[in-house]
Amino acid sequence: MRGAVPGLVSPHPIGRELPAVYLEDDFAQRFTAGLDEVLAPVLLTLDCLDAYFDLDLAPADFVDWLAGWVAAPADAYGEPDPGHEPDPGHGSDPGHGPGADRVSGARREVIRHAVEVHRWRGTARGIELALRVATGARVEVTDSGGVTCSATPTQGPPPGGVPEVRVRITGAVDEALAREVLASAVPVHVRVTLEVQP
Repeated sequence: MRGAVPGLVSPHPIGRELPAVYLEDDFAQRFTAGLDEVLAPVLLTLDCLDAYFDLDLAPADFVDWLAGWVAAPADAYGEPDPGHEPDPGHGSDPGHGPGADRVSGARREVIRHAVEVHRWRGTARGIELALRVATGARVEVTDSGGVTCSATPTQGPPPGGVPEVRVRITGAVDEALAREVLASAVPVHVRVTLEVQP
C-alpha cells in the first residue's frame, strides 16, 4: 500500500509559496511542512508517472495492479522473494530496484505477455508461449489436432480418440510450475503428456 515516505522532501514546499506575511510565521511554516510531508509522495508519483506504467521500472505493488488490467496471473508464478530487503532509495517497496530477482522478473514477463497469451489460449501456440514466458525454458508443443462438429447439440463426439497435447520442455524448470501453467492453458477435455529434459 502506498503511503508516506519518511524523510521525503517536497519538490514544491507550500510554505515558500505563502504570502510574505506568513513566511516568518512559525506556526504557518510548521503547518504547511506537515502538508508537504503528506503531499510529497503524491507529487513524486506524478513526476514519475510514466515509470509506473513501464514493467521494468514499476514498483511491485503497482505491477500487481497492472496485472489486474490484463487478467494476468501475477501471483500464480511466484511472489517477490520474501527474504529480499527493500532498497532504501525506494521506501518500503519490496521487489523494486536492485531486487531484480528471478521471481520478480518472471512475474513481470508473465504480465508483459498476458494479452498475447490470452489471444492464443487453448492452442498449441498459446500453450508454448505461456510455458516459455513462465519458465524461461525452450518448449516444444505437439497436439493431435483436428476439428469436429455436430448438427445436433446432444450428439457426442465422434469416435477416434481423445485429443492429446505433448509438451517437451528443455532446461531446468520447476515441474510443478509447468503443470500449473498447463492446467490453465490446456482445454479441460485434452489429455496432456509432459516431458522435462535437463
